[in-house]
Amino acid sequence: MTTLTTRHEIYRHAKEVKLLVLDVDGVLTDGKLWYGASGEELKSFSTLDGQGIKLLQNTDISVAIITARFSSLVAKRAEELRIQNLYMGVHNKLACLRDLQKQLGISMNGTAYVGDDLPDLACIIEVGLGVAVNNAHPIILDRAFCQTTKVGGAGAVREVCDWILEAQGLMPKIVESFLP
Repeated sequence: MTTLTTRHEIYRHAKEVKLLVLDVDGVLTDGKLWYGASGEELKSFSTLDGQGIKLLQNTDISVAIITARFSSLVAKRAEELRIQNLYMGVHNKLACLRDLQKQLGISMNGTAYVGDDLPDLACIIEVGLGVAVNNAHPIILDRAFCQTTKVGGAGAVREVCDWILEAQGLMPKIVESFLP
């Protein structure tokens, strides 16, 4: 059961990660779709997740987003975070992931994927570190290698970023960079 995965086991896999791939709705957001009175779409993103992504990007770890939906808000957030590998409107996420890995020269073992629902399943079970956010669909929770303690849109991505940075021995230097 994924809930019994130990920190040691998670770090053993996280140590190899060179690419973090994220779903959006339910992972980078709380999964709710908000519409304003004029029909405009609204989304809420966690600044904790954003900071974790930035910390990873200051290392040699790439970050990508693969989502089934098109959203100008996701494009804006990806631009703010300087995520160059943004794939929207993707219905075969595994094929997209394989193409990205080939382009970047990164293996499945060197990839972490964070998801929450059935469209993420194939990627979660294929990568070296398949992660379900805490409030993911039960099938995803059961099939993922591990799960976060945080829910999607509320620091789950930051939790995964921290696992990777800690497993690779990068966290002490990062913390030091924020000290006077």
